[in-house]
Amino acid sequence: MTSFDIASVAAIVLTFAAYAPYIQAIRAGQVKPHFFSWLIWTLTTAIVFFAQLAADGGAGAWPTGVSGAITIYVAWLAFVLRSDFSATPVDKAFLGAALLSLPLWYVTDDPLWSVVILTVVDALGFGPTLRKVLAKPQEESMTFYALFAVRSGLSVLALESRTLTTVLFPAVMIVACILVCGLLWWRRRSLAPPLP
Repeated sequence: MTSFDIASVAAIVLTFAAYAPYIQAIRAGQVKPHFFSWLIWTLTTAIVFFAQLAADGGAGAWPTGVSGAITIYVAWLAFVLRSDFSATPVDKAFLGAALLSLPLWYVTDDPLWSVVILTVVDALGFGPTLRKVLAKPQEESMTFYALFAVRSGLSVLALESRTLTTVLFPAVMIVACILVCGLLWWRRRSLAPPLP
């Protein structure tokens, strides 16, 4: 087993470690993911997985594939349980921009441009979640996003070929997840009752 394989397995284990309690919290009604975000992430993660494979990402692409499969399930749960369908005009704009830009990855016929476009689309998917975190920080899991940032870092280490095509998506996910964690920490702290 190579170091790439070990990092990939570790990233996949962290993927399950992040998703298992997150899914359990969704089922218990403690976490209410925003459906628009998860719909966008379902589409982009699956496509980026195939683009990483095409760019010789090797074992480092597998955590993205596993994450894509689980993301489909989370989006389905958000839909079935009607977790958070609140939609401001900004949320609709994020979803619209994401859906309109998806065909561009196919037109480019180049894994790099596909990943660039899909990474931008995926980042747009954070819009509704960030708005929700500002309004209802108790309905999201900081642990999930922290574990996902670490998992994305391990995915980068697992990549057999580190190019902009293979690294861009997980690198942006690291930054986005850290941003969500920071925002969750700040909002929860600002809403907490003052200490006596």
